[in-house]
Amino acid sequence: MLEDPTTTAAPSPTAWPAAYPQGYAVVDVETTGLARDDRIISAAVYQLDARGEVEDHWYTTVNPERDPGPVWIHGLTSEMLEGAPLFTDIAGEFADRLEGRVLVAHNAVFDWQMIAREYARSRREAPVRQRLCTIALSKELGLPLPNHKLETLAAHFGVVQRRAHHALDDARVLAEVFRPSLAAAAAGGVRLPLLECRPLTEWSDSPVPRQPGGYGGYRPTSWRPSRKRPACPYPNPGRYEDGKPLKQGMRVAFSGDTSVERDLLEDRAVEAGLHVATSISRLTSLLVTNDPDSGTSKVVKARQYGTPVVDEAAFGQLLRDVAPADG
Repeated sequence: MLEDPTTTAAPSPTAWPAAYPQGYAVVDVETTGLARDDRIISAAVYQLDARGEVEDHWYTTVNPERDPGPVWIHGLTSEMLEGAPLFTDIAGEFADRLEGRVLVAHNAVFDWQMIAREYARSRREAPVRQRLCTIALSKELGLPLPNHKLETLAAHFGVVQRRAHHALDDARVLAEVFRPSLAAAAAGGVRLPLLECRPLTEWSDSPVPRQPGGYGGYRPTSWRPSRKRPACPYPNPGRYEDGKPLKQGMRVAFSGDTSVERDLLEDRAVEAGLHVATSISRLTSLLVTNDPDSGTSKVVKARQYGTPVVDEAAFGQLLRDVAPADG
């Protein structure tokens, strides 16, 4: 385990890993919700250079053209957003802030999915090719954290949060915790947990009337790239036990509809070090389903094998604190 990054001196210029990225865009977006058809209502970007020094920052509100969702969380009302630009109006400037940089965010797969969908709605592609999740980086560094919430990470590095769930302040806090994390990773020669970002090529939030020969316009679901993933690097520790945390290497399968898009749930699981299984076997650690009484093949096999079953909400809680694999 690395020593505490707050006491680790920044590496000398000659020691900086040559393979590290040349720049970062630390991003936070506030949204109308978590579902696949929810919209961005504010966005902030802190641009950092190759060594984590702040170069610039940017913030905007966005008119989602719908109800703003949980106002009690983000504080943005319909009246406040009425005169804000549409996403199509800020897409170019947002892209300029992201171009050529690694997207850094806390639970980065969520921010990336929301951004990718907004660009697809605008018939454009987000200029992002890699992302880095600060949750995954904190785990790579072995930080002594009780959980991986942003406020916990901020407290560890002595960063004061002024306006939680305000995109600009969340991005500032994230930039301030990412900078010493990046320095500690460089000092220890740690591999950065970079993941590929594949932009969506088409999108629609609602079905389009069927026309002769097929659909007109965009199809009602997003284009989904191949979900073939690299092999999980951790051995399977066995089945999940109620009351205990998930452990890296566990094989997790999903069945039925979920409120959060399936790809997003799967990416979260992979980033936490879990193996996403496409079927149920005696080796499956856990089945996630919101309908445990359904007759799907996965649910039936889970009953046959005695595979533990949890719903989506419980799985989301478990993902917050996945235990490391046995060393």
